[in-house]
Amino acid sequence: MAEAEVVSPGVAQLAETFQRIVDSLPDDWSGLELDLRIFDEERYVQAATFMVTCNPQPYSRHDWHWRIRCAHRFGSAAAPSAVHTALKLLDNARIDGELVLRGITSGRVEVVPTWGRPESFRKEFRRIHAQ
Repeated sequence: MAEAEVVSPGVAQLAETFQRIVDSLPDDWSGLELDLRIFDEERYVQAATFMVTCNPQPYSRHDWHWRIRCAHRFGSAAAPSAVHTALKLLDNARIDGELVLRGITSGRVEVVPTWGRPESFRKEFRRIHAQ
């Protein structure tokens, strides 16, 4: 899965590629790191305006254009729906590219201090995170 999935020019399917990656993961994944490269660098500024919805990290002087960090249920990264939306916007604009999975983290859990919180908060927290 770590090798690049090349999307053929003229066939925009970055969002579909991302969805296949997410669907192939076990439910306990907590974070993803992906790299994205567009084929037509003349459309970089246009692509950047679509990508802003998932807050990617731009590369400078690199073969790839953006590093995308995605968090499953918690964390300081974009939600899968935000990444999917950004890639779907690229697809709709016919901006073709290549998406590659660089890293996966799993098994991490959110740590929330519950000391001093009411019992109703602790029960709701346990109910939400029991899934």
